[in-house]
Amino acid sequence: MHPAPSVILFSSLSGLGFGLLVWLGIGLPAVTGWVAFVFFALAYLLAVGGLIASMFHLGHPERALKAFTQWRSSWLSREAWASVTALLVMAAYGAGLVFFDTRWWPLGLIGAALSLLTVLTTSMIYTQMKTVPRWHSLSTPANFLSLSIAGGALLAGQVTEAMVLIALAGAVQIVTWWQGDKALATSGTDLSTATRLGEIGNPRAFEPPHTGSNYLLREFVYVLGRKHAAKLRIIAIVLMMVLPLLLLLSPVWHHLAAALAVLSHAAGVLTARWLFFAQAEHVVGIYYGKR
Repeated sequence: MHPAPSVILFSSLSGLGFGLLVWLGIGLPAVTGWVAFVFFALAYLLAVGGLIASMFHLGHPERALKAFTQWRSSWLSREAWASVTALLVMAAYGAGLVFFDTRWWPLGLIGAALSLLTVLTTSMIYTQMKTVPRWHSLSTPANFLSLSIAGGALLAGQVTEAMVLIALAGAVQIVTWWQGDKALATSGTDLSTATRLGEIGNPRAFEPPHTGSNYLLREFVYVLGRKHAAKLRIIAIVLMMVLPLLLLLSPVWHHLAAALAVLSHAAGVLTARWLFFAQAEHVVGIYYGKR
């Protein structure tokens, strides 16, 4: 698919923001007062900023409120409800820490669970799409959740946990790429199944459906060369996992190393998320001879 910048920012930044809220909800780090305010401000800046960025990809951003009305059938609607509920619960929990120096544990745990649910619903928007075999797999929610929790641990300053979770997230990312590369071929989707003419022969397109571009080609067909994809994957893994681990393992642990580890990890996640959209092989590409 065409990798829209707003969607990339949304799924990356909001995932990190909600990941940090998960750790704050379970009491890590155990902060109160203005220190807690800084952590919550960072989490909300990332989470809300990502949600706002996603609105610009909507065909009619002014109708965004309608997304709340289809929660019975739409993962987008469920994501909207989960995100708003999580932000409201965590706002109340954060107020107790910042203004009353009190940790209301039930609210924190509920908010942490809702934050995880938000990331899950975001991933399910893509996982449910059978028309994109690369996404239609359990590896997609595993990828989103592992990156969110690992990034949240890094932002929360949980060094030991962050190192383990970043390594795990990197491994999940590699498995996701490995499974995704063969997803379209093993999905059984081709011109024969699309036209239901496979029983009488092997159909092929006589002419391209269109002589010029159209909406489907612009939104659902994006061809990325294998060499470029391989280079970007290496860059993503190095920035997302290798460099942060080296910085976290450095004998001199200080705030500069922490900041560099966060920036490197965020850049790696953005690169991997761009690939997530750029390599999404929508089956409509078969109709146009692009797959």
